[in-house]
Amino acid sequence: MATINLKINGQTQLVDADPDTPLLWVLREELQLVGTKYGCGIGSCGACTVHVDGVAMRSCQLTVEQIGEQKVTTIEGLSEHGNHPVQQAWLAHDVPQCGYCQAGQIMSASALLNDSPNPSDAEIDAAMNGNVCRCGTYTRIKAAIKSVNAVG
Repeated sequence: MATINLKINGQTQLVDADPDTPLLWVLREELQLVGTKYGCGIGSCGACTVHVDGVAMRSCQLTVEQIGEQKVTTIEGLSEHGNHPVQQAWLAHDVPQCGYCQAGQIMSASALLNDSPNPSDAEIDAAMNGNVCRCGTYTRIKAAIKSVNAVG
C-alpha cells in the first residue's frame, strides 16, 4: 500500500492503495464516486470512461500509479448540477433507457465535442466506438451529440 495523490474533479485526493489498483476501483470504493460504472473490466464496454487530462479513457485499464499528476474528471465532475450541454442533450433526446452505460457514453461524447465541436458522422462513430449500450440507443446518442453541435 502507498499513499497516492490523485487530482480528481478539481480536488487533490489522498488515497491509500496499491499502485497497481485500477483507477475505477479507487474512484468507486475509496472515493465513493460511483457514477463511473464497472462493465467488463477489460476496457471493451466503455461504462468506466473518465477524462484523463481531457482525453476519454477506460478507468478499469488505468492503474492509479499510471495517473500520476494527470487530472481526472468523472461524470460527477463534468458539471456540478448535471447541466453540461451533453447531459442536457441526453435528456432532450430521451437517450437513457436502463442508464447503466450512460455515464461512459456522456464522457466519451463530451471529450469528442471538446476536441471537435462540430464532428462528422465518421468522427462520432469513431469516438463512440467501444461504448456499448445494451438497450441499443445508438441512434438517440448520435442525435444528442449532433444537437449539441447545433446549439454549441
